[in-house]
Amino acid sequence: MKLIIIFGPQAVGKMTVGQELEKTTGLKLFHNHMTIELISPFFSYGSESGKRLVNLFRKEIFEEVAKSDLEGLIFTYVWAFDQKSDWDYIDNLCDIFESKGGTVYFVELEADVNERIERNKHPHRLSHKPTKRNVERSEKDLKDSMEKYRLNSKNGEIKKENYLRIDNTNLSPEETAQKIKERFQL
Repeated sequence: MKLIIIFGPQAVGKMTVGQELEKTTGLKLFHNHMTIELISPFFSYGSESGKRLVNLFRKEIFEEVAKSDLEGLIFTYVWAFDQKSDWDYIDNLCDIFESKGGTVYFVELEADVNERIERNKHPHRLSHKPTKRNVERSEKDLKDSMEKYRLNSKNGEIKKENYLRIDNTNLSPEETAQKIKERFQL
């Protein structure tokens, strides 16, 4: 069982890279907005109820996948490195898979902010993430989060054996997925 966590700031390309990786590896993609979009007609993800339900659904899916006969899972996440709760979340997620004999791979994406702002408007992104369709609000959230949180790691901060950092500013999703596939021999 493999768990590939693709993380980085908003609109860096996590979902799209995950989709390409899914095509070439057969691993299933579980991008973070799948649960956010499920809950958003009822509760804002920013609300206590919204966060609780999103985390509940994710945890149940992780636990079922970890004990299944699936080859693995690709999960996308916006990791705030200056928030202990996010580090704890990742540790708990890893424990779910590692306790069942799984291997966790960490893929950090980074891209120039101007490129991310352009990607934030891309029709492919908006088709999969209805809560991002108010592009003006989404762009404001993207910029605000850069001021409020640190969404890429510092050099040497992630001390995992299976770790890869990619600046995908000028790479296609296919090229980025290929780098991941080659590095981890997926």
